[in-house]
Amino acid sequence: MDFQEGKVLSFYKPLHWTSFDLVNKVRIMLKHTLGLKKIKVGHAGTLDPLATGVMIVCTGRATKRIEELQYGTKEYIATIKLGATTPSFDLETEVDVNYPTEHITKETVENALKNFLGEIKQIPPTYSAVKINGKRAYEYARVGEEVEIKPKILVIDEIELLECELPVIKIRVVCSKGTYIRALARDIGQALNSGAHLIGLERTKIRDITIKDCLTIEDFEKSLKECELMNKKEEESAQE
Repeated sequence: MDFQEGKVLSFYKPLHWTSFDLVNKVRIMLKHTLGLKKIKVGHAGTLDPLATGVMIVCTGRATKRIEELQYGTKEYIATIKLGATTPSFDLETEVDVNYPTEHITKETVENALKNFLGEIKQIPPTYSAVKINGKRAYEYARVGEEVEIKPKILVIDEIELLECELPVIKIRVVCSKGTYIRALARDIGQALNSGAHLIGLERTKIRDITIKDCLTIEDFEKSLKECELMNKKEEESAQE
């Protein structure tokens, strides 16, 4: 495989890894196996450390396709806890406020979800990589500095309640580029006159790429070693 010429690879990002961790691991493995001083590697669509799932990684000349690939529709399975909020809208930070949930039923959840279908405005989380005056929003948040984040227009194509074990719900979301599922959790909590935060997230699809199409980092390492071994055997045969 010619990784310098360019390959589009699909990986399953593990829990607690940053998107950069995965890209960096792939880059190091390619440099070592191919004996290269450097090779371009990038990803099309960030996943938070506490999220798992499909992540597209491009190598070599295929990195020019990153912007194109980022615009694909994405599908997520999100687990949300109602009745409590955190500053980051997920488990990165501790619960800061608790809210009542006694008034919430499966029916009210289903009705609330309908309000998020189609084109909506969403304010990205303060703990996000959105740039404000040249700095990332999370840089302000981590020092307790408040800044105004402008809402973005995005599209929710599908939203479905999969499980309802109150105060925890699980939903499936099909959405456009730029959607923050953490912010969607926050907004669902508010729509239910309560609070909410994300406690689990898996990206199950980007365009037509699903989890079953993805490599693990272990799979990739194994295939590179097999490729390396094959190349050595070919070199030895050529010298005989």
